[in-house]
Order: sequence, then structure tokens, then C-alpha cells
Amino acid sequence: MSYTALYRKWRPAQFGDVKGQDHIVQTLKNQIISQRIGHAYLFCGTRGTGKTSVAKIYARAVNCEHPVDGSPCNECDTCRGILSGGSMNVVEIDAASNNGVENIREIREQVQYPPTDGRYRVYIIDEVHMLSTGAFNALLKTLEEPPSYVIFILATTEVNRIPVTVLSRCQRYDFRRLTVDTITARLLELSDAEGIRVEEKALRYIAKAADGAMRDALSLLDQCVAFHYDTLLTYDNVLDVLGAADVSVFSRLLRAVLGDETTECMRLLEEMVIQGRELGQFVTDFIWYLRNLLILKSADDAENMLEMSEENIRQLAEEAEMIDEDTLMRFIRVFSDLSGQLRYASQKRVLIEVALIRLTRPQMEQNLDSILQRLTVLEEKVEKGISPEEMRQMAAQIGVGAAGGSQGDSQPEAVGDPEDARLVTIPKAQLEDLNLIRQDWGRITRELGGAIRPMLRNTFLEPAGDGCLCMVFTDQMEYEYGRKPECLGEIERYIEEQYGKEISVKARLRENGERLDTVYVSDEELKAAIQGIEIEIED
Repeated sequence: MSYTALYRKWRPAQFGDVKGQDHIVQTLKNQIISQRIGHAYLFCGTRGTGKTSVAKIYARAVNCEHPVDGSPCNECDTCRGILSGGSMNVVEIDAASNNGVENIREIREQVQYPPTDGRYRVYIIDEVHMLSTGAFNALLKTLEEPPSYVIFILATTEVNRIPVTVLSRCQRYDFRRLTVDTITARLLELSDAEGIRVEEKALRYIAKAADGAMRDALSLLDQCVAFHYDTLLTYDNVLDVLGAADVSVFSRLLRAVLGDETTECMRLLEEMVIQGRELGQFVTDFIWYLRNLLILKSADDAENMLEMSEENIRQLAEEAEMIDEDTLMRFIRVFSDLSGQLRYASQKRVLIEVALIRLTRPQMEQNLDSILQRLTVLEEKVEKGISPEEMRQMAAQIGVGAAGGSQGDSQPEAVGDPEDARLVTIPKAQLEDLNLIRQDWGRITRELGGAIRPMLRNTFLEPAGDGCLCMVFTDQMEYEYGRKPECLGEIERYIEEQYGKEISVKARLRENGERLDTVYVSDEELKAAIQGIEIEIED
């Protein structure tokens, strides 16, 4: 006996076998039980989600002699006849190859005759969006007022191509993509029934690669089992067969990119090529890896949104701390553009290498994304304590002018000769608050994010009394935003949460010609500095 593919062998035979579409199954069962059966249905959704299977089950259920809780019994003569394909009551039409007006005219002629056995004649038109405009028009009248014994079930993956006139005549049911957990559970069930030895981790990867389609998952499992016949199907085996890469590779690649290690990136790509990985799939998987990072950084309940093990989420959280949202968005945009280019590219590896170089060498590009990434690198170096000379060199290297203030989230450059700087004494408590917030000001403005970050980039902090600091703005527009109570309140709340201090924040605009190089010292420091100095009193 010839071998039957898993997706054909395990096609659902009853409503209870349909997974992940409970909202549709329950509605159809209720219609059977209550005898409130419609005359036209539209099943729409992505491939492999159960549209045709549910249509066939429903066709048997409406004709079944002894339905069980709305499902066909599959034992009576009518059910067996439909299952064997010998019944004239259920007609399945492929609209991709029968999409002309003459095909629809044949249906219109057939519906005039009642069923020889059973109660309904059911027409299942698959891929109905492939019908021509004339065929749709020919179907309209029959679809709107068919004989009482006729049911139309239209199935499509592209509901946007269905005319509105057809949509308005049908009950529409949207089939959802199946979750990874749902597909994995079904694969485990079928593997036990088939005697297939397989790791759950391997099945989970197959379920993820199926992209919400149960049929695709069964086909991929069939392929992997055939390649590793009569052995334990492991996670590594599945990666080999599907040409995919392990998640650890993406972790190593991301760390190499963040470390500007172009050579290491090229070496990792070389490994993928030698192992025979499909480069298009490699790029797609890396985009999903970056997407998971972005969700982890942006969403409050990210752990429940990511279908990953706790160990992988912990590793992902560690890497999320290493990269900011702006840089992450740039990486995703670069690789998303790359994914579109790879479809028609003959030299995929070259394009991926160029993309990796763009990530590790942002100074090679002049677009806004790369400039923001370069500024982020400069800001990090400033926070770690970079000398003014090194800062000027880096600013010149990335093409950012230093005149008029720093472009990073740090204090503006001093104006005037440092030797002429004004010395001001303030109480020790005020100086401690000033130095505490001043040294972390770049990090604070970055973590506040949103619209606040660019507006506070060129601000300068100065003391404004006990428990109060003042932001000095050099730009009128930035000052108008920064002086708003909601902006000041957000900064005050952040300081209280992070430092446990209640410090009020004010804002003012720098005056024309005002110097910003005032040096603040405490009374105690000034007294200590003048002790031991000989004071000469002149006559």
C-alpha cells in the first residue's frame, strides 16, 4: 500500500479534531443542533488553518443521519459515501482551474435538481478569489437565492479579492493562525500515534517554522522524519533538514555587531554558508530575533508575548540591556530591506555581508539612522569619562560639529576661557544634589526617551536653591517644550524613583552672551582651599 502523507492521513474527520478554531467550530455545531443552517458561507484565512477540512466536516454534518453533538457520525451510509468521494451531494470545485463563466453556469444548472439521498447538496468552492469577474457575476443570483436544499461554502486565502456583492451574501468566518503551543501539542499527539521518536524542542521549532499553518507543520515533520528515518529526531536534525540556524547564532551575531567586530560577523556568516543554511531564512529568523528584543524592551508584559523558554528569555533580557531602541529599530530596518532584496538576488551572501558592514560601520553611511547610532556611541563614551580632546576627535570623525554645545546627552561645552571661569560657592547639600544628577544627566535623558530626549540634549544644570535644580536651555523651541509642567514632572518622578530624592526641577532660557562655565564649590571646600595661604596685609 502506498504511503499517505501525514497531513492527508490526519485530516480532521470531526469537529473535535479541529484545533485552534473553537470560535468557528462551536458556531457551526450550534447551527446543526438548532437547524439554523445558512445557505452561503465564506471561510477565509491563511493556508493550512483548516478551511477545507471544516467545510468537508460541515458538508457531512448537514447530511448525517445520526449527528453527534453537531458533528457527523462518519458511520452512516451518507457519511461513508461522502468520505469515499462517491456521493453526488458534495461537490468540491477548485476555482484556480475552473474559474470561467461556463463553470459557474454548470453549477447553476445542477442546483435545479434536489439531492438523491440526504438533505442538502453542498458546493465547496476552494480558492474562490481566483474566479473571473464574469464568473462572480454569474454566481451572484444563485448565491443570493439558492434552492432550499443547496449550501455554498466558499474558501479563500485572499478575502480582499472577493467582490463586496459576494461578501454581503455570505456568512463570513475568519480562520486564525494557529499558535505554536497548539501546533506543538497536535504534533506530539500524532508522533505518539505514528510511533515517531522526536524531541519536543524539535517539534516546537517545526511548529514555529510552520507560521501558524497546521498543514505546513505536518509536511515539515514528514520531511524531517523521512531524512532521519528510524532514529530519534533531534532539534539539531530539524535545523539541518530545514536549513535553519540555532538561536545561539543570532545571539553571537548581535554581540559581534554591537562590538563593531566586522571580522567576527563575516566568520559567523561563513559558518552558515558552510553548514548549508538557507540565507533567506537566516535573515528572516534574525529579524524575528531582533523583533523579540524590541518587544522585550518596549512591552510591559513581554514575557507572555514571547513564545520562548525562560532560559532564552533571560538571555534575551541580558542582550536587551546592551542596545537601545533607536539602534534596534535601525537594525530591523536594514535587515527588512535586505529581506526584500534577497528574493530576486543571485548573490545573497554579498548582500548580507554588506548589510552586516553597515551595522558595524555606521560611519560609512550618512542617513539619519546611522547618525543616531554614532551619536549613541559617543554618548556612551562621554558617560564613561572621555577627555575633551578625545571627544573633539570623535565628533570630527562622525561629522558632528562641537561649536555651540555638545551633540550628545551631556553637558554643553564651556563657553569662554576656562581660566576666566566664575567660581560660586553653594551649600554642601546643594552641591551634592547638583553633582549627583549632573554626572548621570546623559543617561537620565536617554532613559526618559520619547520626545523628552532630543529636547534636553543641549541643556545645562545649575543649582536653584535647597532641593531644586534648574535646566538652562540654549534653544527657544526646546525651552518651550521643556518648561511644560508635564515634562518637569516626569523628570522629578524619575529622579525620585532612581535616587530616592525629592528634587524639584525648573527651566530657564540662556541669556544672550551668558557664560555656561561657572564652577560650583561648597563652603567647606573653599575654606579648605584657602587654609594655609599666607595673607599679606598692605598699608
